[in-house]
Amino acid sequence: MKFRVERDVLAEAVTWVARSLPNRPPVPVLAGVLLEATEDGSLTLSTFDYEVSARITVAAEVSESGTSLVLGRLLADISRNLPGKPVDVATEGAKVQVTCGSSRFALLQMPADEYPTLPTSPEGSGTVDGTLFTQAVQQVQIAADRGDTLPILTGVRVEIEGEKMTLLATDRYRLAMRELVWQPRASDADHVALIPARTLAETAKALGAAGSIEVSLGTATAGGSAGLVGFEAGQRHTTSRLLDGEYPKVSKIFPTTSETEAVVGTELLTEAVKRVALVTERNTPVRLRFADGQVTIEAGTGDDAQASEAIEATVEGPEIEVAFNPGYLLDGLGVLGTTFTRLSFTAPLKPAMMTGQESLEAEIDTTYRYVLQPVRLAG
Repeated sequence: MKFRVERDVLAEAVTWVARSLPNRPPVPVLAGVLLEATEDGSLTLSTFDYEVSARITVAAEVSESGTSLVLGRLLADISRNLPGKPVDVATEGAKVQVTCGSSRFALLQMPADEYPTLPTSPEGSGTVDGTLFTQAVQQVQIAADRGDTLPILTGVRVEIEGEKMTLLATDRYRLAMRELVWQPRASDADHVALIPARTLAETAKALGAAGSIEVSLGTATAGGSAGLVGFEAGQRHTTSRLLDGEYPKVSKIFPTTSETEAVVGTELLTEAVKRVALVTERNTPVRLRFADGQVTIEAGTGDDAQASEAIEATVEGPEIEVAFNPGYLLDGLGVLGTTFTRLSFTAPLKPAMMTGQESLEAEIDTTYRYVLQPVRLAG
């Protein structure tokens, strides 16, 4: 194998595929990046850890076609630090020689014949706007469980009905749902998939800048794409194994009525909660009291450090005092993406719902809903 490629092209490609390499690979070859150079002038880089696969094809001047497997993170570090000149890569015995200007590296070849075959992506189901999809994934993945006691809750549930895509995640303490429009191949598209949240977030972030993402949510086929979801943007392809199991029916948790509604500036509330939460220990709640055109945020009691701050709010309905985990509250405010936040309450210990609106007079935007379980205060 022998090829020449632009330094920036190589660095970007290796960095992209290496992002999904496992920290502790079950077998040594899974720490590698597979390089495949073909005579038509293309270089394909691939990684696969039996859960997530990534593949990218870039242009290269190929003198000799061939395949080689080298340590992925090492190649990524080297390619990012090379001088801004063309990079020559060639196999030489048991080594892969990387030359750029006067910089020379010799990397050990790993046994490419032991590398697993990359999974075949299911057939394309439709396309979604990259920026919109990235924002939607960011908004829901914050609510996915980060532990491993209930693996099913570490996923984002993606449900497709025709042109409507609904993303849903929960860790039992909060629940996030985002609805968006996409362009399905078939008008009667009907899919449900449970995708690992971390993988989905990394994929959306990596592909979102491309403008349009093709999503493949296939059914079981002879090609080995059962239980897989595929994403493609330009020359970047990635697949992920789906989580298996029955997702809890959490949609009924969304409140349908409310006693008290409050609208407050998103940035104002975010900054106030951050300041007041400075005196709290980890997971200690902050108290929010909505009354008389303002919300008062307080933390700390008795002999502990204390803090309070009041900010303007439009409050409709009876006065209410609610306590929240400040981290969970800030997570929701951080991804809302609107100038104002609307908080809807039925009772101090019933789930509260957060939605967004662009102005005080604007319609409520319910395409994103974040439900937060209040904390019971001691005494």
